[in-house]
Amino acid sequence: MSWHDFYRRQSAIQAVLDHATAHPSEELTPEAVPQASEVFTSTGELLRALHYKWTQLLTGRIGIALADADADPRVDRVQAVTAAWRRTADGNPDLRAVLDRHAGDPALRPALEREQRMLALASGLAEHSEPAEEISRVGGAFLSLMRGTPKSPERSTCALRLRKLIPSS
Repeated sequence: MSWHDFYRRQSAIQAVLDHATAHPSEELTPEAVPQASEVFTSTGELLRALHYKWTQLLTGRIGIALADADADPRVDRVQAVTAAWRRTADGNPDLRAVLDRHAGDPALRPALEREQRMLALASGLAEHSEPAEEISRVGGAFLSLMRGTPKSPERSTCALRLRKLIPSS
């Protein structure tokens, strides 16, 4: 991919996010945004590109959060990953909203499972030696708890609830 293609793709992704925010009830297709139809051939390809963008942002924040957690014994990995996920979601509400609206799309299933595994492993709630399906299940439970638990400056209620639900944690 040339730099020209890269910037064209990034511009198309931003145009799609702007369009989706302005027209949340419209179906997301590349054809809805002329700039996107020049770059993406299907809705599935577009959704995967949006999730890839999310993953890049999230992975960077998690890396920083874990480095900070390693330096501060008062912060555990679950708290660090929870804070990183929330900061990423808060900083990218349009992207998060589009992905949430299309979470049931089969084209996103593999990407969502990879995200769940990343969350489970980064938080220390699962080990690489466990089966991928189990790691995904743990990551899915963790993600559900993060979404369902109010933000709190105190020790993560999400982490405490998750430890009660998952005996191995």
